[in-house]
Amino acid sequence: MKKTKFKEVSDKLVEKGVLLSPDILEEEAEQKIIDELLKKTDESFLILNKDIYKLFLEQKNMTEANWKDFESATYSKEKNQDEKIYKNFLAFIEEQNKKDTETTNKVKIIYSYEEDPKKRTFQDFVKLFNVRFKELHNMLRQRQELQSVTSISRILYKKERENVAAIGMIQEKHITKNKNIILKLEDITGTIQVVVSKNQKEAFDIIQDCVEDEVIGVVGTSGAKVVFASKILLPDVPLSKELKKSPEEEYVIFLGDPHFGSKAFLTKEFEKFLQWINGKSGTEEQKEIAKKTKYMILTGDLVEGVGIYPGQEEDLTIKDIKEQYNEFANYLKQIPKHIQIIIFPGNHDAGRIAEPQPRIYKDFAEAVWELPNAIFLSNPGIVNIGATKDFSGFDMLVYHGYSLIYYADNVQSIREKGGQKRVDLIMKFLLQRRHLAPAHTSTRYIPLTDKDPLVISNVPDFFVTGHIHRTSVSNYRNVTMLNCSCWTAITDDQIKRGLEPQPGKVPVVNLKTREVKIMNFLTK
Repeated sequence: MKKTKFKEVSDKLVEKGVLLSPDILEEEAEQKIIDELLKKTDESFLILNKDIYKLFLEQKNMTEANWKDFESATYSKEKNQDEKIYKNFLAFIEEQNKKDTETTNKVKIIYSYEEDPKKRTFQDFVKLFNVRFKELHNMLRQRQELQSVTSISRILYKKERENVAAIGMIQEKHITKNKNIILKLEDITGTIQVVVSKNQKEAFDIIQDCVEDEVIGVVGTSGAKVVFASKILLPDVPLSKELKKSPEEEYVIFLGDPHFGSKAFLTKEFEKFLQWINGKSGTEEQKEIAKKTKYMILTGDLVEGVGIYPGQEEDLTIKDIKEQYNEFANYLKQIPKHIQIIIFPGNHDAGRIAEPQPRIYKDFAEAVWELPNAIFLSNPGIVNIGATKDFSGFDMLVYHGYSLIYYADNVQSIREKGGQKRVDLIMKFLLQRRHLAPAHTSTRYIPLTDKDPLVISNVPDFFVTGHIHRTSVSNYRNVTMLNCSCWTAITDDQIKRGLEPQPGKVPVVNLKTREVKIMNFLTK
């Protein structure tokens, strides 16, 4: 690697507010470190000597330091007056770094999609559906009622009125004149018709809400190349799912859909949030929560984007997407550095809409990637937080939620109970199907051939979404389900899409108790 002596770039560093101590001038550094120092501004005035340079090399967090005190301490040390303040300063940096390292180590990426660009063909879709079917089939096989499951090709040759059990993917679904439901069920061996009578109330209620392409279990009796269903079974969340609680009192907060760059962005409300998270506003209890907040999760649509819908340029204050991300970064810089910011993309962010979406692109969001406390995942992604030596931490499945509106509109029971206003019912629906978009047409996706990243393979402790711009907190079988708010006022585009936003609200979770509070920053 190319190295440069500090004295060769001292004038440029001084211009950037980085003063060099005499003991550093003859030292050499890799050019990339020099370049990083040259990016500094006078907002964190720095005297660089050998001790501080060593900390810098070790990537110690020095952002919380009081540089004026350090300047005085360095002067006293160099004049042989008192080294105590100087040593205390270095000890503070070491202690701060120790705390930051402990927090960083408590964030572990469980799943984040990495781009695998290649040409996709029809066969890739076939392979994806086979992979999906196999995984969901294995989940259903765990059910007691499906221990004797038989392939569809064998059921076709069963005698009439034999007890049968099958697992298949719904290819078609129709309602008869008598208001019964007929399915065309498919597995890798063939297809068969399944009749669900309206008189089988429990099975009928379940199948009414089922959508094409989801994988179900069927228990019933055989007929002439037909199954008369008595039970319909879903992959679902096991009843034995543990409600985990942390041994430590620390908090995680959730922010959905900021949409930086939009004219509808709620600047005052977001600034009120920043005041609170920095401990400068709120009740004593709220300030204590802010102090103990260790994680912040952003569920996507970080910026408003460009060209998302016709005429969008009229709704923008910032018309360049890179500048939108720069604005986003400027706000995130105001978040205390001990808080790990975990960032997921959404459909307004730079990049493709098809899921899984890769992490936000560096070339568009360089300023965000430079944040020292930011961690980036794909959409969907799974992150584990809060783990200790004796505690496994919490798995958080975060999905921006492009498919949610489809199920609000197309699942009868959800539509009748409020549609998009009942995000809790949509999220429960997806957990029961163990898939984030079971219907083929509910979202755009890339057909991966080795794994379906939209399958909920392992049941998370938290299931977190955004996209609908509403706030929802619920629990299903010990999975905490959170849909996050937004930071925009209502727009014409939202009205056209049937959205009714609930902006400026922040879910705050106490990981020790699993209690969820909603903080409202909306200016009245």
